[in-house]
This record gives sequence, C-alpha cells and structure tokens, in this order.
Amino acid sequence: MFQKIIKGCVNLVQRYLPEPFIFAVILTLVAVVLAMPICHQTPMEVVEHWGQGVWGLLAFSMQMALVLVCGSALAAAPVVKRGISALASLPKNPAGAIALVTFVSALACWLNWGFGLIVGVIFAKEIARKLSGVDYRLLIASAYSGFVVWHAGLSGSIPLTMATPGDALKNATNGVLTEPVPISHTILEPHNLAMVVLVILAITAVNALMHPKKENVISVDPDLLKEDEPAPVQKAATPAEKMENSRILSWIIALIGLSYVVLNLGFRGGSLDLNSVIMLFLFSGVILHGTPLAYVRAFSKAASGAAGILLQFPFYAGIMGIITGVGESGICFGTVISDACISISTPHTYPLLTFLCAAVLNMFVPSGGGHWAIQAPIMFAAGADLNVDPGLTGTAIAWGDAWTNLIQPFWAIPALAIAKLNAKDIMGFCIIDLVVSGVIICAGLLIWAW
Repeated sequence: MFQKIIKGCVNLVQRYLPEPFIFAVILTLVAVVLAMPICHQTPMEVVEHWGQGVWGLLAFSMQMALVLVCGSALAAAPVVKRGISALASLPKNPAGAIALVTFVSALACWLNWGFGLIVGVIFAKEIARKLSGVDYRLLIASAYSGFVVWHAGLSGSIPLTMATPGDALKNATNGVLTEPVPISHTILEPHNLAMVVLVILAITAVNALMHPKKENVISVDPDLLKEDEPAPVQKAATPAEKMENSRILSWIIALIGLSYVVLNLGFRGGSLDLNSVIMLFLFSGVILHGTPLAYVRAFSKAASGAAGILLQFPFYAGIMGIITGVGESGICFGTVISDACISISTPHTYPLLTFLCAAVLNMFVPSGGGHWAIQAPIMFAAGADLNVDPGLTGTAIAWGDAWTNLIQPFWAIPALAIAKLNAKDIMGFCIIDLVVSGVIICAGLLIWAW
C-alpha cells in the first residue's frame, strides 16, 4: 500500500508539475489575479508592485549563486572529493544509503542551511557513483528533504532576527517586541529541539522505506556523474604563468579572507550567516585547489549551475512585491492572509494557525526575510493579545516558512542544478515527507501552546 501511495505521488508530480521557471510564472499569474479582487487593487497597481519588487532579491540572488558555485568548487577540490568519497563508501545497500544521506543533509541544514543544501546533494551524487541499485531520484530528494529543519536551526533568519537587539526589532513588530528574544526561547527551546529530532528521525526512516522495488528503481549511469579530470599543470614559463600557478598567492589571499571570518565570528560577535558561509566556501576552495588557476577552472565549471537562480529569483521577488504591495485601498495581500488566520485563533490554536498561514505564504514568498516583513507587524501583536509567548509565535512562522519548501521548487534550484535533475523528479517523494513532517510539527506546536 505504501509503495502504491508513493508511486501515485511520483506519477502525479511527473504529470502535472512543470519546469520550475514555469511554476514561477504560474505563481506570478495567480498572485496577479488574486490581488486585484482581494486587495481591491487596479491592474496597474498590481503591475507596479510587481515591477518594483522584481529587483528586491537581487543581493540575495547573488548570495545564492555564490553559495552554489563556491560550494560546488570547494567540493571539487581533490582532498574534499577524497573525504566525501570515503564517507560515501559506508552504506552497503540502497535503504542505508538513503537513510545516511537524509540524516547527514538534515543535520548539516540545521547547523547552516547554505552548507547543508550543497553538501547534502554532493554527498548524494557521490553515493550514486559508488553504489549500484539505488534510486537516484529518491537519493537527491532525500538530500533535499533535510532542508525542512533549516529555519528551526542555528541559521534560521527569523529566530536570529528576533535575538538581535536594536530598534529594527521594535520597528518590525510595531513596538510589540521591545527586547530581543533569546534563541533559548526559539531555536534551543526544548519543544523546538524535540520537533527537530523527531522530524529528522521520521524523514530518515520514511525516505529509507520509500526506496522502490528493484524492478522500479531508476538509477543513473555512474559514468554520467564523473567529473572531468583537471587539466595537467604545465610548467610555468612566463611571469604571468608563474603567478597563475603560485600557491603562495592562494595562501596569502585565503589567509586574509579566513582571518576576517575568524575575527568576525570569534571576536566581533558575528553570526555564521550566509555571507560567512560563502566566505568559508570561497577561501577554503582557494587553499584546497592549490593554485589560483586551478580554482578559476573549478569555479568556471561550477558557474553554469547557477542559471536557474539567475533566471527565476527576479520572478519570485516580483511575487513578493505583489504580496507586500499596498494600493490606494490600503490593503496588503499578505495582511489579508494573516488576518484570516488571526480571526479564527484561540491561545491554544494560534501557533498552529500561524504555522499554516506562513506555509501558505511561503508558496508565494519563499523567503524568511519576506515572511518577517509581512507577518512580524501583525502576528506578534495578535499573539500578545492572546498571551502567546513571542518565542512560540516566531518559531511557528519559521517552521511554516521551511515546511512547504518541500513542494516549492524555489530552494531546490541549487540542488537540482548540481544533480542535473528537474523538480518533477524529486517532488513526488517530497510530498510524503511533507505529510509526515507536517503531522509532527502540527502536533508539536499544539503541545507547546498547551
């Protein structure tokens, strides 16, 4: 029965889920059509909000492109490839491989989402090279499924924003939060940690159980996953070639970059945010590739995988512009959704409904920063009126922002680029993970609120 359900989900997604760019276009049209009657906005107002929002994720798009390219270039370094290869030799059967990939990916995503997103799929690819009989689609889906815990982890943007002192927190919540909320009330709160552990264990077990029977396995030819061997190093003959192949230059510039990261994290109170992860990837790659020329070649090869990010992120930024835009009517689409959640809430159901509200918004605005801008002014005020702990409110928003990523291909773009798959290849399996993790999260939020 379980295998029939999985097969049905996979077939459904294969038949109806379009290429991620088409999905972004369809979501844009849905947002346009809904914004006009719901927010009483004219077509020109909606178009203007869309156009003003298109470049709203420009900096973030560059960050995501660099996460993908620098992470892939780092993984291509000989010493890293040997380490991943050794770890990928541990599983001896397909179910064990799926379980190991899921667990490693989820743990890495909880530590830092940018790191986990890239490491998980690279690890999955290496296992596919070494182990025959494992379903490649499920392997990559398992690597991506760990992403569901990222916003409840140490790099969750909403919990970290809530823990940051300053006027920005007060302004974002319309004066509701005047003091920072420590991560001991959000990320490290026992209820949240329990949900994280249960979700990781559940998706690890479910993904292993989802592996199809031998006759239904879709594997990949290991030769197709082989990386091209680096070009042999020629003896430097000119001053320019000597600089290109100078290990000293690589060490000097990497030492400068990594020294800044250590200084910022260890002595300036900085957090391991996305920029820090990119710098770690970038300068570690420079060192491990040995010479500037070797790193340039690895970086150039990895850059082609960023095409999906560069194409699709402006469209999602435009959707965010529609969701957050306010016309002459004074009504915001995101506010309408949040108000609908609040209107039917009680102190015990408010966190659960906040989570579901954030999950719906995430389909249109798959960004923690976007969620914060839309929901912080409304949800914390309503939570305060209902005497709901602000840490619980913020955690509920964070879980909702992460949960529907399992069926929203926006965040899967970097992983799919590395795996050379399409969203429809993995999302059928992710639907099962969505249901399983959703049950745990909903139950956890109800227990926490009680």
